[in-house]
This record gives sequence, C-alpha cells and structure tokens, in this order.
Amino acid sequence: MVKTINQIEEEITDEFSLFDSWEDKYEYIIDMGKKLLPLEQVYKKEENKIKGCQSTVWMVSEFKEGRVIYRAESDAVIVKGLVSMLIRVLSGQTPDAIINAQLGFIDAIGMKQHLAQTRSNGLLSMIKQMKMDAGVYKAQQQMN
Repeated sequence: MVKTINQIEEEITDEFSLFDSWEDKYEYIIDMGKKLLPLEQVYKKEENKIKGCQSTVWMVSEFKEGRVIYRAESDAVIVKGLVSMLIRVLSGQTPDAIINAQLGFIDAIGMKQHLAQTRSNGLLSMIKQMKMDAGVYKAQQQMN
C-alpha cells in the first residue's frame, strides 16, 4: 500500500527529531541528496530547469497508473537533499493529493528558519513546479 503524504511527512519529522543540531540535520539532508538517482543527461535541458532557484535544478515528471512520478537533480548538495525530500513526499501520489498537500513537515523540522532566503525561494519554486505538473496531469485525466 502506498503511504499517504501525511505519513511520509511524519516519518521525515521523526527522523529529524533525532538530531540535536542543525549541523547534523544539514548532514542528513546532504546524505538524502546523495541517494537521489542521477537524472539522465537527456533531461538536463533548459525547459526542465526550475525557475527561481539559485542553484541549477532539473526536474521531470511522468504520469503512471494515476500517480505522478518525479525525478530531479541539482548541482548543489544541499538543494539535492531538499529536492530528494520533496520527491520522497510527493512522488507516487495522485495529482489531487499533491495539489492539496500542505507540506507541513518543512515547518515542523524548522527548515524555513534555517534556509537562506534564496534557498527558501528555490524550495518554494520546486514545490510550485511539482504542484503545477500535478495540475496538468489532473486536467489531462479529466479530459480522458
């Protein structure tokens, strides 16, 4: 059975509660990024870049069996970790679940307070893109 967005967010919040310092949390985020599968070179093109990110982030999505699958990569280690968390939470979910996701885990783990403004804007840009992709798939689904 597929875990809900809320269940995955709870897991991440619990994992982050194990760390005392932000230095340890950053290490954990970087480790998550290292586990992100590399994106094939063919997808590393301008149209797949996330606008509004200081670092380069490429993201692609596909719609399979009623669920949205995301893949992404970044040239910055911390951003790679952030995008890997978003993928963990949102990939494999339905368009409706993604569109309606509150993503409270970001505040719960204290992420917003510990990101530079440019990184925070980048995180919001990634979320916006993921929700827009889900909206497109939802619209296509309704037309079929």
